[in-house]
Amino acid sequence: MLKKLKPKSEFSQNVLTLMTGTTIAQSIPIAISPILTRIYTPEDFGVLALFVSIAGILSVAVTGQYELAIMLPKKDDYAANILILSLTLTFIISLVLLCLIFLFNDEILQLLHNSEISEWLYMIPITIMLTGIYNSLNYWLNRNKNYRTLSDARVYQSLITSFFNVSFGVIKHGGFGLILSSLIGQLIGVYVLLKKINFKKLYQYMNKLKIISLSKKYRKFPKITVPHAIFGATSTGLPVFMIIYYFSSREAGFFSFSSKMVMMPIGLISNAYYQVFFESFTKEKNKEKFFKRKFIQVNKIFLPIFLLLWFVFPDLFGFVFGEEWKIAGVYSQTLLPLFYLKFISNLFTTTVYIYYEKQFENFMLSIIIAVMVLVSLLIGAYFHNIFLGLILMSISNGIVIFYKIYQSFKFVKNTSGYY
Repeated sequence: MLKKLKPKSEFSQNVLTLMTGTTIAQSIPIAISPILTRIYTPEDFGVLALFVSIAGILSVAVTGQYELAIMLPKKDDYAANILILSLTLTFIISLVLLCLIFLFNDEILQLLHNSEISEWLYMIPITIMLTGIYNSLNYWLNRNKNYRTLSDARVYQSLITSFFNVSFGVIKHGGFGLILSSLIGQLIGVYVLLKKINFKKLYQYMNKLKIISLSKKYRKFPKITVPHAIFGATSTGLPVFMIIYYFSSREAGFFSFSSKMVMMPIGLISNAYYQVFFESFTKEKNKEKFFKRKFIQVNKIFLPIFLLLWFVFPDLFGFVFGEEWKIAGVYSQTLLPLFYLKFISNLFTTTVYIYYEKQFENFMLSIIIAVMVLVSLLIGAYFHNIFLGLILMSISNGIVIFYKIYQSFKFVKNTSGYY
């Protein structure tokens, strides 16, 4: 009976491997969230959200986005040299950022209008370095179909982060405890990936001239994909900055927690599926048929789930996390249509835009999304109504992302047979 239920295709088996780790990884922090909401305040989650937003914007540039090119070359030695390039940039940029924070600490605090972040400002270069290393190794292991290790890394990172979240919360470390827990979890995730890397083989592949040549060949990634990623991360982090500035860190805590509770499982699931989809899409001959088939399958599974959640979110948040957090459920309900479109976009459009080298088009759409976020929340601030800002943001960003999905269909259809 169990053999009949086991996926037969390699694609399905690989997705299942990542999805198993993904399910465990997402279950741990969700399971302890009712504890965290009772030992941390919304303000503490607001502090964490500010840290994550700053680190998130900087992290997308630390590798020059060269890690995305690791999947593209046919020869392993070329891919290995791109990996080395990506890691080298990570260390250099992280070190430069650390020096800048030492030199301009006071100026940065004034710019952010928040002196409370001084104690963890120096942790930002560390977390972006770990992010760069993790992302680079992630794509290398993905290329080599080492999905078991990728799955294990997610589980261990989630487990360790959750353990220290509770531990630091009990001894009242506040927002700093949440940040430190995240950093420790990152260290563990990177360690799990590093254990599976054959450094001797990488050293044999390493060629300075080849690295320089490949950096030029894939220069679109730092020139176009990095600005696009920065705009994407900015549009993600911008609501936190603006809510803290125009409303309060408490409202930012509600917003970040609601987003996390929805986007964390969405992100883990979509990343697992996307990695396998990316690898299979690059080798698939009939890309148009493959793309449509997978698109329909995903929507059949997940659209009914999202529709059900939309009706129950406010009461569900209040029951699980405490009555104080019911407002976070209302935020989630308001943004759920946008979350779903982001989920679908992450699965499919990312692969298409990278494979067909449509970085510029993607970049321009990211600019529009960032502007829409800014305008929507400014309107909400003007009327002193955060819900109005979130509704406008959900509608405007949703329209742009829907257009991205439509464009992806067109790219695949019009170029089928040429790649």
